[in-house]
Formats: sequence, C-alpha cells, structure tokens
Amino acid sequence: MMDTATMPPLTDLHPTPDDILGDTVEGLSSTPKRLSSKYFYDARGSQLFEQITRLPEYYLTRVELALLEASMPAIAAAVNGCPHVVEYGSGSGRKTRLLLAGLVDPVAYTPIEISRTALLASVERLGEEFPDIEMLPVCADFTQPVPLPRPERDAGHTLVFFPGSTLGNFTADAAERLLRSMRTTMGPQGQALIGIDLVKDVAAMEAAYNDAAGVTAAFTLNLLARLNRDVGTDFDIGGFTHLARYVSERERIETFLVSRREQNVHVDGRVFRFGAGEAMQVEYSHKYTEASFQMLASRAGLRVVERWNAPGDAFGLRLLQPA
Repeated sequence: MMDTATMPPLTDLHPTPDDILGDTVEGLSSTPKRLSSKYFYDARGSQLFEQITRLPEYYLTRVELALLEASMPAIAAAVNGCPHVVEYGSGSGRKTRLLLAGLVDPVAYTPIEISRTALLASVERLGEEFPDIEMLPVCADFTQPVPLPRPERDAGHTLVFFPGSTLGNFTADAAERLLRSMRTTMGPQGQALIGIDLVKDVAAMEAAYNDAAGVTAAFTLNLLARLNRDVGTDFDIGGFTHLARYVSERERIETFLVSRREQNVHVDGRVFRFGAGEAMQVEYSHKYTEASFQMLASRAGLRVVERWNAPGDAFGLRLLQPA
C-alpha cells in the first residue's frame, strides 16, 4: 500500500451531487426518459464492470488487450517519444500498463476518471510499477473540458489514450464534440490512440451486453441504486429490468431499463410516472465501420494516421492527429 505522504497529487473535479441531480432531473423529464451512463461508475459499478470485462461473452476487453499487446512495437514506433499520456477513463489500468511499458520514455501519466475509488487504486498500482513516470491523476468528468496538470519534466507532446470503445457510448454529435475537445487537449503536435469496436455478427455483439450470469444487468441496475443513494431518488430497483439490443440502422447496441409495471419515481420534489413496459435509455454502444469512423474523425478535425485491427476485424485501434 502506497504511503499517503507519497501519493501523487490529486486534481479533484468530481461531479457534485447537484451536478448529478440536475442531469437526473433533465433525463427523467425527456421523452423518452434517459439516464446518463457516465454515472454507472461508483465504487460498486466499477467493481461490476471489472467482472464484466472477464466474462466469456464480453469479447471487447479480451480482444483489445491482445491487439494492444501484439501491436505495441508498431504503436511505439508511430508515437513520438517522451509523451505525457492522458487517459480518458482509467478503469483498472490493465491496458495502461501495456501502453506505458511499451512507449519510449513516457514523462507523465494523467488518468481522468469519474470514479475516485477506481482512479486512486489504479494510480497506486501503476505508480509502484512505473516509479519513473510522474503520476498526475484528475478526478473529473472527461466529457467536459479539463485543465491538465503540468509535469515536472517537459513532455515532447500529449498522447490521449481512450481505449475500450468508450467513444461508442456517445451519440454521433456528442462523440464529435468529445473528439474536438480531445484535439484541443492534445494540441497541434499531439496524438490520440483510440479503441473502437467494429461492426460484426449481431449475435456476438448482443451477447456481450446480455451475459448469461446477469452481471451486466446488475451493473445497469446499480445506476438506480447509486442515484437513490446520492441524489435521493426512490427507484424500486426490482421494478425495472435490463434490455440491450443491436439496432442495425444506427449501428449500435441500445441499452434500456424497462419498467415492469406502472410506477412513480420521486426526486427533488418532482414525480415522474412510468408506464408498464416503458423503456428508459441508459447507454449507447456504437459500432464502427472503417468509413463511419474516418468520417467522424474528419468532422472533428482529426485524421487517422495508423490503424491496427484484431483478427477477423473484431476490434480496432486507431492513431489520430490533428488534420
């Protein structure tokens, strides 16, 4: 365990309960109702997601880890030396470990993670393993502009690392805005390494979000428990069920919490009525083709300079830089 005196400085911009409450009220007031997937990751949600990444149906993490490991020499050759690595959503750090070990003289590592528990645990492990890399964690919502801490050593450039196909959780417009913000963060000489899930067999994609053990359902429903605790909603967790399906015309998995019956949910003095069978949207997981991703990057002022695909084009890593 890292001594508190040696813990890296934490920049804490974590969303406040007022932020979460405002997003919740706005989402429940929408038609159809929705909740933001960025609030999945409290301590329990982060634990459940780690379980998901090890499930047999959830190919994404397994395939991306293998692709990153196999492609690391080529990635290191394509990335400029002495980078300040900035990761959006650090998670457990398994992919980060491969990246930091494979790059040429990384100067500093800044994970931007909304879950303080997951962030500090990851930085503690990585700090012990990579003592020569300055750890500069930021607890924040990376979908908003985040001021980066400055490393003690000058970095040659910024490398944004955004694995896990997390970009696919955003609508097309929101993904474009995020990539534009990323372009600002990386600067004119910077780069971004992004993981994208590719369009493939529908049954395989749907199974990844509907595992037989029900861990993904527990993860989705935990969002309601988190809101009950943090902002005082009174969701009956047993009154909702998990549903995830692939919508081919939009090339994405759409995940919902479906009301089992007519019921009311109270929050901040407001009443929100659910009908039996009413579906509340909680997550999108877009899948990309080569053409659709290049078009998205281009709209954000970025261009693909290198690409690596897993066998069978199951998953991809793309290196971007400002156009």
